[in-house]
Parts: sequence; structure tokens; C-alpha cells
Amino acid sequence: MLKLKQIVVSKENSPGPLFEATHAFGNAGINLRALNLVDTGAFGQLQLMVSDVAKARRLLMEMDIPAMVNEVLTAEIEDRPGRLAIVLKPILDANVQVVFMYVFLRKDSDRAVMIFRFSDNDKAIAIMKENGMTLLDAKQFGSLENSLAAS
Repeated sequence: MLKLKQIVVSKENSPGPLFEATHAFGNAGINLRALNLVDTGAFGQLQLMVSDVAKARRLLMEMDIPAMVNEVLTAEIEDRPGRLAIVLKPILDANVQVVFMYVFLRKDSDRAVMIFRFSDNDKAIAIMKENGMTLLDAKQFGSLENSLAAS
């Protein structure tokens, strides 16, 4: 399956909730694979890719931290100037909107891992495949964790 699950936490914009969640995840053996924190004014939005989505969601519920789960796509792209624009052009041409995206760079590679949410993830998958993009499934994305730890 090329659609992965991401946890989204909207919480008061203060350092407490971020620490509480990440501390609890660490104690529960849940590894953070990717994280994006956005300031939306009075509230912040934390987007998390974790090693165990169900366990992390239960833990947040027990802590009374509201969270939702949504689907994202992950793709590897070359880490070089202009490559993201090349990836986005056919998606733009198909009138598919990028809802959000974030990235992490691999130390052991000349490739970046992009995390996307589109207005139509299924259509984006088809477009990306047609254009030779390397989309990652959950197993491949999870294996990046091991390669990052080894570097």
C-alpha cells in the first residue's frame, strides 16, 4: 500500500504538548520517523510519522491530546536543485493540489524523502508512477529508519 498513515495533533501553541507527546512515545518504544511542526497562531499543528501509528494514537488519547490520522504519500527524489519542481509539474498540470508536504534528507544517500498529502492522493499516485517517481510503501519507509540509524 502506497498510502501511509500520519498522526496530526492540533494543540495549544506551547512547548508542553510537544514534550509530553515525544516523551511518552519514547517511553513506549515508539520511534519518530519524520516530524513537522507548523505554527498556525494560537495553535500548532504537529504532523508525525511514527513506527507504530495505532499505539501512538492510543497513547495520545490516554493523554487527552486530540489527534487524527490521515493518509500521506512518501516518495524518494534526487537531492538536487530543481528536482521538486520537476516532480510537481505533472501534478499541477492535472489540477491536483498539494495540501502539505515536508521532507527529510538521508545522510547516506543523494536522495530526499518527501512526505505529501494531496487533494486527491489516488490521482497523485497514478501521476507519480506515470512519471517514474519512486513511491515508498510502509515497509520501505520503515526500513529507512534502520538505514538512518546505521549511518
